[in-house]
Amino acid sequence: MLGKAQGLFPNSEAKAKSSEKALNETPNSELRHDTFDAMATPFLAGLAVAATALAGRYGIQAWHAFKTRPPKPRMRKFYEGGFQQTMTKREAALILGIRENAPADKVKEAHRKVMVANHPDAGGSHYLASKINEAKDVMLGKTKGSGSAF
Repeated sequence: MLGKAQGLFPNSEAKAKSSEKALNETPNSELRHDTFDAMATPFLAGLAVAATALAGRYGIQAWHAFKTRPPKPRMRKFYEGGFQQTMTKREAALILGIRENAPADKVKEAHRKVMVANHPDAGGSHYLASKINEAKDVMLGKTKGSGSAF
């Protein structure tokens, strides 16, 4: 077993035999522990693979549910709610969907977009159209408010 090392180290054969004897004389509890480790490692590896597979399955199902959900409309939300007795600049800006300090060209552009959606000739309300026009006038400084015919 040791070959050339026998001539160099005369006691090496005796040490090798004593270590083999020590291995054969280990208590049963240590053998059971080694056997348990040998059995537990594949079990834990299999458990990890199963957990990964289930997580992957759940992820794929969640992705498909995300892809097939109906898309949300990306429309701007305009002013909702009742109108005040006299229109303020804040209320006019909310109706048109712009800031209170917006320049005149932005006011006219926003007025046009809101009027296209609410024009009486296209099925919109006369009341809403008058309020939209009043909001444009307030934002442009043409009137102090309450210019609505309604």
